[in-house]
Amino acid sequence: MAAPKRIATVRRVIGRKIVRDKVYVYEYYTLPLNLYIPKSMVEKWGKEFIIERNEESGVIRIVPKKLME
Repeated sequence: MAAPKRIATVRRVIGRKIVRDKVYVYEYYTLPLNLYIPKSMVEKWGKEFIIERNEESGVIRIVPKKLME
């Protein structure tokens, strides 16, 4: 049985945290299913990724769309 594939776009999330009256701002990138993508991958390959989920083994494979072309 072939693993279902879908194209997903990375979402940029900006967070803020206050520690001892100082505000820290951070950013990270995420895909659906709360899968986190390193910033270096987004900068190198772009914001579109292909997600393959093998339901038999439970393995999720994330591949940049540009790499598959």
